Amino acid sequence: MNKLLKSLLVASLFTFAANTQAAELKIGYVQVDKILQEAPQTAESGKKLEKEFGPRTSELDRLQKQIKDLETALDKDSLTMSEADRRNKERDASNLKIEFQRKQRELREDVNLRKNEELGVLQDRINKAVTSVSEAEGYDLVVYGGVAYANKKIDITDKVLKSLGKK
Repeated sequence: MNKLLKSLLVASLFTFAANTQAAELKIGYVQVDKILQEAPQTAESGKKLEKEFGPRTSELDRLQKQIKDLETALDKDSLTMSEADRRNKERDASNLKIEFQRKQRELREDVNLRKNEELGVLQDRINKAVTSVSEAEGYDLVVYGGVAYANKKIDITDKVLKSLGKK
């Protein structure tokens, strides 16, 4: 429904532009996906998140190795240990797995929250850059993705990237 509404809006704008007797409408197009991939702020954001969540990721790696070592020792020594010892080690391994899964889920949720926060900040910067380029070059309309076809001469993505500090 939302795509249909956007398409109708764009189509009506183009129809309006074609029917207007006034000055020619200057239209631009921006590839948001390309900007999100190539903007220097994207790499900075990734490094910030990696630094922020690196210790927790290392802890998960350590916990996973501990589980693997415990299971290996259990497999190796299960025939020679008493039933009570074997059950205790199996319970320890099970508890570690549960703790690992909980910490893994919490980390994934925290990373997703922070990624969304960083993406919001980046989207604001992109919108400001698009507005800046559009106003500086006199565009009447600039369209983000969701366009079936856009001629390269109206694609201002590289100008926006330059404004963001890419090129």
